[in-house]
Amino acid sequence: MALVGCYVALCKPLVAVVPIFLLGWMRFGIAGIAMASWWRKPADEPAMSSETKKLLFLESFVGNFLFSLCMLFGVSMTSAVSAGLILAAIPACSALMGHLVLGDRLSPRLGLAVACAGAGIGLLAISKSAATGATAGASAGFIWSSELLGDLLVCGAVLCESTFIVIGKKLSAGISPRRIAAIINGWGFVLMTPAGLYWALHFDFGTFDMRLWALLIFYALAASVWMVWLWMTGMKTIPASEAGVFSAMLPITAAAIGVLVFGESWTALQALAFALALLGLLLATLPSRSLAVQTTGETP
Repeated sequence: MALVGCYVALCKPLVAVVPIFLLGWMRFGIAGIAMASWWRKPADEPAMSSETKKLLFLESFVGNFLFSLCMLFGVSMTSAVSAGLILAAIPACSALMGHLVLGDRLSPRLGLAVACAGAGIGLLAISKSAATGATAGASAGFIWSSELLGDLLVCGAVLCESTFIVIGKKLSAGISPRRIAAIINGWGFVLMTPAGLYWALHFDFGTFDMRLWALLIFYALAASVWMVWLWMTGMKTIPASEAGVFSAMLPITAAAIGVLVFGESWTALQALAFALALLGLLLATLPSRSLAVQTTGETP
């Protein structure tokens, strides 16, 4: 999740230069080359059922294709700090999905975590509205509309990532993490190819310098190779609702890079919004009393 937070923020220079569909297509292509040997089925792995094949396609369509589009378009329209704040809702959202889809236990404290995340996003919208109100003219309205759309797209990325977490739990039970990563990346490449090819034929690759190529390779490996392999390996041993809380690293990393690397500024309302988001993360990640009792062997 820290890797996701890094590339969510660091892809801002890429989306400023490269068309979104071309960027996504090159990401899946580079990752596909890196994972060429991961397609082979291990000897002890059972053959995939039709349901598993459908889940793999859905995992790629929602968690790779749609997430990439929502995240890349969203980050291009809003700030890394704002994206990080909105992405703080992933732990609560994934826990809710884990409860509804997989039957994972849902505690009342998680409801408070959801409320904190919602309040943080609400304050973010208010802070942007106040900033726009201080700027006169029609251009201010355009900036507000553009940033609002970017924030909504990042919210869509939250839903996509939460779905990715839940489906990943079902897939990790029967398929090796490396093969999952290779297959869903392959589907992502197929889905992105029509638009990617179109933009590749109309894009001047002479505008790419070594810094952008290095950033593109890091983005491809982090998003499609390292993150998926690490995530699916971890999902073999913990429930989806518990795994979701580790996505706390995503918004913290994205916002930190926005401030430290890109020099994005904080307003008082944004600071309060992020504090609420972090409170929601804390509520979602703290172990419950029942878990502590089970661990220590104490009597409730």
